[in-house]
Amino acid sequence: MTDADIADLFRGLGPVTVRRMFGGKGIYHQGVIVALEVDGEVLLKADAESAPAFRAAGSRQWVYAGKPGRRAAAMPYWSIPDAALDDPDAMAQWAQRAFAAGLRARR
Repeated sequence: MTDADIADLFRGLGPVTVRRMFGGKGIYHQGVIVALEVDGEVLLKADAESAPAFRAAGSRQWVYAGKPGRRAAAMPYWSIPDAALDDPDAMAQWAQRAFAAGLRARR
């Protein structure tokens, strides 16, 4: 996914910056990480408050496999709900949830 594609996906949230990290990309809004792009998929940040909504919408949590011989780790990033992929207004709402989770993580 190109940086322009990512910016378009998040246009309802506002401007984002994209930085390379962990073999993928970190996606930031107002200096707060809101998502990752890993293997061509965008994963939105969530936390204990917002993860239940992602689960209820059919999203799946990203599990980082890590190095061979190490235990996999569930990460605080979730797939974008299918319904939001074709609906800019819904995507903006999910992106806002990710931004709120990012703000809470800073505390």
